[in-house]
Order: sequence, then structure tokens, then C-alpha cells
Amino acid sequence: MADPGSASQGLGALLGELAAFGLAIGFSPLHIGLLLLLLLGPRPLQRGGWFVAGWLITAVLVVTLLTTAGHGLFLGMEKGSSHRTGLDLVAAGVLLGLGMKELLNKGDGSAEPPGWTRKLDQFCAMPLPLLLAVSAALEVVRPDALFLFTKTAGSLLAAGLGTGTELLATGVFSLVSASLLLMPLLALLLAGPERVLALLERGKQWLFAKGDLLVGLVSVALAFYLGWQGIEGLHLG
Repeated sequence: MADPGSASQGLGALLGELAAFGLAIGFSPLHIGLLLLLLLGPRPLQRGGWFVAGWLITAVLVVTLLTTAGHGLFLGMEKGSSHRTGLDLVAAGVLLGLGMKELLNKGDGSAEPPGWTRKLDQFCAMPLPLLLAVSAALEVVRPDALFLFTKTAGSLLAAGLGTGTELLATGVFSLVSASLLLMPLLALLLAGPERVLALLERGKQWLFAKGDLLVGLVSVALAFYLGWQGIEGLHLG
């Protein structure tokens, strides 16, 4: 019979790994900047609330599709398998390249704001349904997000969880991935615009100045983690 303590530790480690993947996916300066603009504009709670809900629904749907329709792809995703090791090493290479590109771009001394900031006003002007569709597409098509969604699904299937526990883990992952969006929305909801709007404006300016640098650092850190996982898998394989 399985040791309940070991099972609990295994679930805790899995949830910690999924939370790390979710947080990395959620650190999207474009989405955070877009939400801040929505919260600083008309009908902030309505538009911001739908925006965050759209992110959550997209995260749940992507993981659910990958663990159902993509089930056959992940059957051999246990640690040390060629599938998982290959994914880890490819993801590490892609993330390292993306991270170094962001860091080198921020190290060139340019005072120009990042290119993505110039698109935010155009996104904000879109009708809400179209904005949510574009947001969902951008949430998924980023190379780092694609790899991390895939890693999440592979980790869930390799863990062999029951349906209820898998749904719980998917929910934890999705909530953590939305945490950086939920915080400003909840702050506005709980504290009111009088107290929060100036803080949101400062947060937007800071994000425009530092967002790409932080994305680069997060990408490089994830690249080293996934590279270590891949090398460990090579030894186990």
C-alpha cells in the first residue's frame, strides 16, 4: 500500500512545480500592461474582470486539452524518458535564447520603451470580445508559454493522479498563472479607485521600464532549471 506521507510529499512537489510554471507563464508584461490600462480606463472592474477571467479560462482549457486530446503524446513523459528529456532540453535552449535576447536588448543603453508597449492602446480600443480573443491567442502562442503548458500537462499525466486531484492541480496552476493579474484587479476592487489609481499608474511606468529585463531573467532561470532536468533525464534514461 502506498505511503500516505510519500503521496502527500509527491503531490506537494508537483503543485510546487506547477505553481512555478504558472508564475512564469503569468509574467507577461504585455498582458499585465494591458490590464493596467484597462483598470485606468472606463468601466475598469467590468473590463478588467472579464480580461482576467479570460486568462483563467484559457489556461484551464489549454491544460485540459493537452491532458485529454493530447494524452497519447504524453504517455511516455515520465522522468528520464526520451520524450520528456527531449522536451526539457529543447525548451531550455529556446528559453535561454529568448532570455539572452531580452537581456542584451536591455543592455544596449536604449531609452526607448519596448515595442509591445506601443500596441497596448490599439488593444484597449478593441471591442471586449475581440480583445479577449486576442489576449487568449497571445497567452498561448508565446514560445515560452507553449513549452510550459506542455510541461505542465506532461507532469500531470506522468503523476498518474485521480480525476479530482488532477482538476485540483490544474486549478492551482491556473490561479497561480493569473496571480499577477488578479492582484491589481483585487486591489482596485477592495481599496477603490481613489487609493489605487496612482499606484497602478506608477506600476505601469515601472513595468514599461523593467518588464523586458525581468522576462529575460525569468527565461534564463527557467532555461537553467529545464536544462538541469534534461541532463538529469539523460542520466536516468
